[in-house]
Amino acid sequence: MTTGHLHLGVALDGAGRHPAAWRSPHARPAELFEPGYWVELARTAEAGLLDFIRLDDSLGPPSVRIPGRLDAVSVAARVAPATASIGLIPAATTTHTEPFHVSTAIATLDYVGRGRAGWWPKPSRTAAEARHFGRKPVAPAGELADEQAEFVDVVSRLWDSWEDDAVIRDVATSRFLDREKLHYVDFEGTYFDVRGPSITPRPPQGRPVIGITVDGPDTLEIAARFADVLFIDASGPDEARRLRERAHTIAEGNDRDPGELRVLADITVHLADSEAQARRERTALDARSDVPVAGGLSFTGTAAALADRLAGWYTGGAVDGFTLLPGVLPYDLDHVVEDLIPILRAHGHTRDAYTADTLRGHLGLPLPANRYARIRGGITDARVS
Repeated sequence: MTTGHLHLGVALDGAGRHPAAWRSPHARPAELFEPGYWVELARTAEAGLLDFIRLDDSLGPPSVRIPGRLDAVSVAARVAPATASIGLIPAATTTHTEPFHVSTAIATLDYVGRGRAGWWPKPSRTAAEARHFGRKPVAPAGELADEQAEFVDVVSRLWDSWEDDAVIRDVATSRFLDREKLHYVDFEGTYFDVRGPSITPRPPQGRPVIGITVDGPDTLEIAARFADVLFIDASGPDEARRLRERAHTIAEGNDRDPGELRVLADITVHLADSEAQARRERTALDARSDVPVAGGLSFTGTAAALADRLAGWYTGGAVDGFTLLPGVLPYDLDHVVEDLIPILRAHGHTRDAYTADTLRGHLGLPLPANRYARIRGGITDARVS
């Protein structure tokens, strides 16, 4: 199942992707911890008919960009009832946390958003983050990747631990649920031993959309095995195409349909009405930064030129779409919605209206089958009432 158009999401983080974004005259730093700011950004993105907003998060200490942040899952839960269609993909770490808690939080978000939730699982890699908890030292990168894979697997199993029709609400027999349709996940791994089942019924989407950042061979393997969306950083379309093809090969080797993966490239955007103006504003912003500007794919110029680049990658088979990272919020998001999207729509690369009710629907992804549904003889003891 495909949608036949370019998939677009937008990353919302603080005042924008640029480390000096909050110092821009176009930013609104006084509102960064106000719920109305996030609701407004989400509604703007929804007005552009984007597939999703992606909300960053970290367990790290206050950053040099903004000394503090709000919890991404909580922000998504606030935004959900204030929007109607756009997908919501918050980050939640797979380190120093528990799969059971994350699974219920994202499942609850899917209910609050009526089938629009996703999850961006991210490992916590620094000693500073480990010191917040004091339970264990920071692990090597390979171990963090293995833990991330196991964590994602457990969360997916917990989402499946209730069958879709487990809740029956039969007043006559005093049976709220059919225990035959609840299942222990009985997961025993290197990092987690989880009995289950979840305390939250299976989410409206079955399994909310999982998006994983690909930053090396280990995470490419994990993403191709477990993710619906792969967030990649590629310097050009050839590199993106190679990553996409490799992901499809790994998926096939793990009995997954590669047609059910969506590969999206991250791209930072600084937009203005002319290329000269965009470059002037970008140069001024760079001069205000106390730290080096992050690398990765970036574009500075007009919406028309950006539209050509995005369409070229997409029609050339390099990617299924992009996650746009506005350099300054809400300024560059406004340019995306008011200038970029109409150009892409005029060329048939984006939707004219939302035609689906769920994030899976926006991305052209099917509802996943429940891995336990054919197992009869569920939970029948007194531990679940």
